[in-house]
Amino acid sequence: MKNRAEKIRRLLGASREVIRDAVLDNGAIVAANSDKPYYPREAADYRYVWPRDACFTALAAEALGIPAAEKFFHWLLVKPEDFQKEKLLYSNYSTNGRIGSIGRMFQPDQMGTVLWTIYEYVKGDPHRASDFRELIERLSDGLVATWNKTYFILNSVDLWEDGYRQTSSRVENNFTYSLAACSRGLFLADELFPNKLWKQTALQMEKRMNEAYDPNRGYFLRNHGKIDDPNIDASALGLVWPFAMVEANDERMLTTIQTIERVIVMDGGVHRFQFDYFDSEGSAWEGGGAWPVLNFWLTIVLKRAGDSAKAETYFNWVVDRVDRYIPEQIFADFRIGITPLVWSHAMFIIAAEELGISVQP
Repeated sequence: MKNRAEKIRRLLGASREVIRDAVLDNGAIVAANSDKPYYPREAADYRYVWPRDACFTALAAEALGIPAAEKFFHWLLVKPEDFQKEKLLYSNYSTNGRIGSIGRMFQPDQMGTVLWTIYEYVKGDPHRASDFRELIERLSDGLVATWNKTYFILNSVDLWEDGYRQTSSRVENNFTYSLAACSRGLFLADELFPNKLWKQTALQMEKRMNEAYDPNRGYFLRNHGKIDDPNIDASALGLVWPFAMVEANDERMLTTIQTIERVIVMDGGVHRFQFDYFDSEGSAWEGGGAWPVLNFWLTIVLKRAGDSAKAETYFNWVVDRVDRYIPEQIFADFRIGITPLVWSHAMFIIAAEELGISVQP
């Protein structure tokens, strides 16, 4: 469609603008730059650094020819509050490195994602990775120190950072997405700079991740331990991409994808999880919308599973519903939420590349 091709071209231009504006002079990469004229007054302030979101943005920026990754890795090494002392990253940070709006909420997937991002950036080359060795060692040692053979000893939250859904050492449970991120990150760190303890921990995490597949239900549980959480969660897509812990054509993943599509895809838009009421509007939680990030995520996974037609359908669902800026959520009513969300634009770039769409000017 000519109109859709034009919209994609316009979105590529907007993505370049939004991502460039998110990369700050000191190396920080913010989730949304609320200083910019296009950022609406009604939207909540997301001018904070979430290391996870920033990782995806850094790779998208590099694809667009915007230098971002190296400065961001340096920012991570020196700026986050207490990171040198504790070897842990928390939810988000102010751009000067102070612990941000959410406080000391431990999201281990962010640390694994940084390790994966460094590996992707250096293309698996240990020589290139030597510039980031201190950061790799700090992240890897921090993950190992918080892991007790089958679970994290610290209460943790997943990538959606819902504080009411924390893991607990009492029930020895883990978020499946977090295990995928951390195990892959440690495997890659060990590949760059061999370390038996990193690899041993990665293998233990991988084993627990695989145990989260429930053959009776036919999908990966989002949280597994002495007490399971059976609610469907789209973050299971992360086991295929970016973390490559499960093949896209693995029967376990195919049935998981089918369950995601049946339960939390609504009118073509992918929602985060069952009973998700977060809408980022700030007044009340009237019900979550579809997340463009997840439509693009499913695009990537389906493409790798060999279903290009369906992958394009999920990609185009977002393209057809936005004009220039891609929000955090797409609602069926008047709500707008965070617009633009940098992570949404980053995933648009990554998914476009997956589909063979050139992202160059």
